[in-house]
Amino acid sequence: MKSTKAASRYAKALLELAIEKNLVDQVAGDMKYLAEVSADNRDFELLLTSPVIKADKKISIFESLFGQFEEVTTMFVNLVTKKGRESLLPSIAWSFDMLVKEYKGIVSVQLVSATKLNDATRKLILEKVGASVEGELEINEIIDESLIGGFIVRMGDKQIDASIASQFNNLKQRLTK
Repeated sequence: MKSTKAASRYAKALLELAIEKNLVDQVAGDMKYLAEVSADNRDFELLLTSPVIKADKKISIFESLFGQFEEVTTMFVNLVTKKGRESLLPSIAWSFDMLVKEYKGIVSVQLVSATKLNDATRKLILEKVGASVEGELEINEIIDESLIGGFIVRMGDKQIDASIASQFNNLKQRLTK
C-alpha cells in the first residue's frame, strides 16, 4: 500500500502522541488490526469512502467494531473521521507501521528464493545482510520458482540479486551484443 503525504503526517502525529503516552506497542497493534480489517473486508473499505454515510454514524460503527482499541487510537480515529479524512485510515495505518519500525530500529528484509532455504543457508545470508545494517531484521521469506536457483534480498531501496535467472539474463545480454 502506498502512503500519501496527508496519511504520513497523520501517522507521524499519532506516533508522537503514542510515544508521549508510552503506548506505542498498543497503538501499533490497533492500527495493524485496522489495516487488516480494511484489507480483508470490502464493505469496510466502502464504508470508509462513502460520502452518503455521515461522520457520526461512521464513528458509532467504528466504536462498535474497534471497542477494544486504546483510548488514544479511538480518539485519533474519531478525529480523522470528523475531519472527513477517514478514507485515509488504511494508508495512515500502513504509514504508522513503517514509522514504528523506523522508531524501533527494525529493518524489513525480503528474502526471495527459488525453493525453501535450509536453516544454515538462511542464517548465512542474514548474517551477511545484518552486518551491513544497524537494527533488528524483520524477515519476509517468499518462494519464487521463476528464479530457478539462488536468491534475491530486498531491503528498502537496495537489492542483492544472486539468482540463476538473473545470471542467465546477464549472460544472454552479453552474448547478443
